[in-house]
Amino acid sequence: MLQREELLLIVYFIVVILLLITFGIIFFITFQKRKNKLIYEKFEAEKRFEEELTQSKLEIQEQTLKNVGWELHDNIGQLLSVANMQLNILSRTIENPSKTPLLEIKEVVAQSLQEVRSLSKSLNNEVIDYTGLQASVKNELARFARLNVIKTELKISGSEVPIPQKDAIILFRILQEFFSNVIKHSKADNLEVEFLYTPNTLKIIALDNGIGYNAEDIEKSSGLLNMESRAELIGAGFDLNSSPGNGSSLILQYPIKLL
Repeated sequence: MLQREELLLIVYFIVVILLLITFGIIFFITFQKRKNKLIYEKFEAEKRFEEELTQSKLEIQEQTLKNVGWELHDNIGQLLSVANMQLNILSRTIENPSKTPLLEIKEVVAQSLQEVRSLSKSLNNEVIDYTGLQASVKNELARFARLNVIKTELKISGSEVPIPQKDAIILFRILQEFFSNVIKHSKADNLEVEFLYTPNTLKIIALDNGIGYNAEDIEKSSGLLNMESRAELIGAGFDLNSSPGNGSSLILQYPIKLL
């Protein structure tokens, strides 16, 4: 009889211990899930904050660029137009031997007016939306070639696909930053850009034949950080490469979204 009671007692203790262990495991799992959920929610909150901050900065930059574009087109462009008209009037009142310098000045003013209007278009995101990403890049490269800054070439593969306005503006600003670095630092004499359209992806490749640089020796500048953060904002792949003597290249992989 005593052995049976001892056996039941042992079984009772074993059951209690198993219940305690099970409760402990459930509590630990629940605690870990709750902890992981809080960590994930914190990460998502920080990510949303960074995205909102980046988006706000971009909106401020875009509005500033738009204002500069308007100023160039409406004010400086208007002044150059008036100067050009006055030169036209003046040229009719001057005898032929004196006209050559005047015609040269008139040509300079006309070219300046054209460049101001072209620059105002590249700064104004409404123009980018109207003409599209591909046409905007083409105009930008044509402007560089017209100014004899650098030789440019644009290649297109596949059928053009419309890009949402905000994404097109961001892609264009990334390319503008790359172009600016090429012109300022690369000592290149040739810049190539290629658009490769597939049903699901737009791949943009930009490369120069400049002196290049060692990526490990150069700290990430604000320009490079802006390029990367902008690409992340629209879910585009970003790959910037360079090495001494081999120029630099930028590859953007943009997942095409239905409008």
